Amino acid sequence: MSRTAPAAACGAAAALAMILTSPATAQERRIQLGELDCSLSASVGLIVSSQRNVSCYFHSPGAPDTAYVGTLTRVGLDVGVTSGGKMVWTAFVNTDRYTGTLSGSYVGATAEASLALGLGANVLIGGNNDSVALQPVSVQSTTGFNIAAGVSQLNLCVAGSQC
Repeated sequence: MSRTAPAAACGAAAALAMILTSPATAQERRIQLGELDCSLSASVGLIVSSQRNVSCYFHSPGAPDTAYVGTLTRVGLDVGVTSGGKMVWTAFVNTDRYTGTLSGSYVGATAEASLALGLGANVLIGGNNDSVALQPVSVQSTTGFNIAAGVSQLNLCVAGSQC
């Protein structure tokens, strides 16, 4: 029975991701710009919140990689301890690419479950004038013990700039 809670959390994250990325959200035409590949710091869940530092690289065809730094804050159920992890998102935009396109604040649904090895997902909307959608390419990979579900906020800025 202890295996059903992590499976349910991951299933809920996958279902929510599918709903949030379905064609019903197509009122604004967005183009796929590239991938945001992030490393996450270790985390200690404090029942109702947690915060992790992120270090990311944005890869876009025909353009040099851009480094970003920031924080990922989760509010909701969050209990446990995890080591650092990795998350990859595909970035969709409704504007042209320019330096710092992904800088800004993102908000969305999140779910994670870890028992030794763990999985999680975050679907986020935000950035420059809410013009960017970050959709998970792969699930978050972590190690530790944790169960979490709620709302995440990701704040990103170009590495080396003032956040």
